[in-house]
Amino acid sequence: MTAAERRQRWFEVCLVLLVACGGFFLRSLYLLMDGPGAKEQISSFRWTGGIVQEVAALLLLGYVLSRRGLRFAKLGFRWSMRDAAMGLLVAMVSYAAYGLGNALVQTIHHLAYGTWATVPTAKDFFSHPSIVAIPFLLLSPFFEELIVRAYLMTEVIELTGSSTLAVALSVVVQFSYHLYYGWAGAISLSFFNLALALYYARSRCALPVIVAHELFDWSAVIRIW
Repeated sequence: MTAAERRQRWFEVCLVLLVACGGFFLRSLYLLMDGPGAKEQISSFRWTGGIVQEVAALLLLGYVLSRRGLRFAKLGFRWSMRDAAMGLLVAMVSYAAYGLGNALVQTIHHLAYGTWATVPTAKDFFSHPSIVAIPFLLLSPFFEELIVRAYLMTEVIELTGSSTLAVALSVVVQFSYHLYYGWAGAISLSFFNLALALYYARSRCALPVIVAHELFDWSAVIRIW
């Protein structure tokens, strides 16, 4: 790979991440800085806007891959009953990681400040979702896991040779646009994302992490409804 090709691929990585996550990151940062008073329920219009952004980002990713003669299969995304079933196991392990991470964060917070961390919940932002929320919630795990997990990690591994850096960058990017849950909430959620990133780094298979993410999101939705 020439230096020019390497620069081009880094540029494409940054472009895809900017289109995919830039708006979500700014919104998350706004909610973090303005605190609980900034919370607002998401309207059907904003759900629709989220769908448009995610579809646009996935189309951009498809275009970037096609320029090199590649498809989503290059990222380990293939339909397989075996991989879908593996997603159930990945979901259980990642959910356990989230529970342990949340307990650790709360313990450290209590030791440091003498109180438990107050963490906004999904119900604070997503209660009473409209029917438009359903396609968004179905699409979102594909969006996150194909772009911020499979694509980002694959590119970083191939460009740097470091799986550790790939895992770290994937988790940090996801952490950045989940800051609306507060520092404690976003850190706790990072344990879930870390489990998925470690699995992908080892297997290079995208469908199990997508299935695990779907199950995690829909378990939260069921609790809200």
